[in-house]
Amino acid sequence: MTAKTENSRKAPGADARPPVWVGHVSLEVSDFAASRAFFLSLGMREVALRDGLSVLELRGGTHLVLRGVAGVTGGVAPFDLMVDDLRAQRLALTESGYLPGEVRGGEIHSSFEVEEPSGWVFTFSDSHVAGVV
Repeated sequence: MTAKTENSRKAPGADARPPVWVGHVSLEVSDFAASRAFFLSLGMREVALRDGLSVLELRGGTHLVLRGVAGVTGGVAPFDLMVDDLRAQRLALTESGYLPGEVRGGEIHSSFEVEEPSGWVFTFSDSHVAGVV
């Protein structure tokens, strides 16, 4: 029996969410304070803060573990971010002094990129989430 078949056999009214999710993603940053401020400005909730380490909560319960590490140069971020209103997010970043790229259309998502203070370039995409997550 496949997982899809098993999930489809849940009783009516049962939790219809997928049974697994990403728990934690980690990112090393060279400018801990500025990178932390960037992610907080996106609306992430801080659930832990220690010297050079912050745990930030995203929608769905995923946690971003942000670690201050000297000498990190950034590059293409190892994960992307998804938002409900892509154009509003781009405007908010612009108003906060960041330089997001133009919104590009795609087959599945529209997206843009922006560099955070430690040099990581993040892709922001609009959402295509199905149902409650």
